[in-house]
Amino acid sequence: MVSETIELRGHIIDSLILPKVLDEILRAGGTFRIEQIKIGQRRADQSRAQIEVSAPSTESLDDLILRLRQHGAEVAKRADVQLAKAPADGVFPHDFYVTTNQQTFVRLKGKEIEVRPVMRDSAIAVDRARSSARAVKFFDARKGDEIVVGHQGIRVVPVQRTTSHTDIFQFINASISADEPKSAVIRELAAELRRARSSGGKIAVVAGPAIVRTGAGEHLERLIELGFVDRLFGGNAFVVFDVERALFGTSSGVSAERAVAPVGHQNQMRAVNILRQTGGIAGAMEKGILTRGVMHTCSRHKVDIVLTGSIRDEGPIPGVATDVVEGQKIMRDKLADITHV
Repeated sequence: MVSETIELRGHIIDSLILPKVLDEILRAGGTFRIEQIKIGQRRADQSRAQIEVSAPSTESLDDLILRLRQHGAEVAKRADVQLAKAPADGVFPHDFYVTTNQQTFVRLKGKEIEVRPVMRDSAIAVDRARSSARAVKFFDARKGDEIVVGHQGIRVVPVQRTTSHTDIFQFINASISADEPKSAVIRELAAELRRARSSGGKIAVVAGPAIVRTGAGEHLERLIELGFVDRLFGGNAFVVFDVERALFGTSSGVSAERAVAPVGHQNQMRAVNILRQTGGIAGAMEKGILTRGVMHTCSRHKVDIVLTGSIRDEGPIPGVATDVVEGQKIMRDKLADITHV
C-alpha cells in the first residue's frame, strides 16, 4: 500500500464533507487513518482534520486524491503546482488536471493564485510572468502553453453549508424534489430576485422549450416587463417554439388548450420560414407579423438575447450562433457581469 496525507478544513462536519471523504476512500478500495482532528466549538467555527490515505498502488492513490479534491481535500505536503507544455494547438498534455465548477487555487512560487474564471471540464493554463492562472477549453489551448498536470499544488474550495441565509438557487439545484412545498420555494426565489434587483445585480434566464410547452411563457414575459430579466440565454428550439405559439397558438404542433391541433405539425416549419423570410425576430416585429411572445417582449424591453444552435435545429433562424465553439465563447463572455442565473 502507498500512502499520502491530506487535510480538510472548513465546515467539514455540518456540511458532511468529512463523512463523504471517508466514504469515497472506502468505496475506492483504500483505507484511512485520522491522524489529527479539531472540531469547531461553535456553529461559525471551522474544523480541521488530517487523514492518512492509503491505496494499493501509486496510480490508484493519485486517482483517489483527485476525487477527494472535489470535496476540498488538500495534500498536506505543500508544493508548487506541476506544469507541462501543450503539445499542439487544441491539445492538452497527458494527465492534465480537469477543473470543476468550484473555486480553485494553484500554488506557484509558494503563493496561491486563484484560477479565473470558475469553469468546469477545463484545463488550467498558468502564466508564470504574470503570476496568473486561467481555465481554458480545448479550443483556447495553444502549443507551448503551460498546463497544470497531476494533483500537486491545487486547492479546491468545497461547497459548504452556509451558517446564515440559505441561497435559494443552491437549494433548488441540490435539494428540491417532487414532494417539496413549491409555494415556499417560489416565495423565497421571488424574494431573492427582488434583493438582486434592488442591490444592482444582473439576472440571466436560461430558457428552454419547456417554458413554452407548459404555458409558462406568459409568466416569463411578466418578469421581463417588471425588469427582472437582464439577459436571456436560449437555443434555436426555444425561439421557434415561442414564435410558433405566438403565431399559431401551438408549440411543436401541440396546442396547450386543445392538445393536438389540425395540421399542427406544419406550424413549426412555417414559423421557421417566416423568421428566415423576415430576417429574424426584429424583422418579423417590424413587419407587424410578430406581436406577442417571450422574444417579442425581450425585444420591446431591450433584454440582451444570446442564442446558440445545435445539430437538431430546424433552419436555423437568423441570429442564432451556429458555430458551437463560438457560441460557448459568447455565452461565457456574457456571463461575466451576471450575478444570478
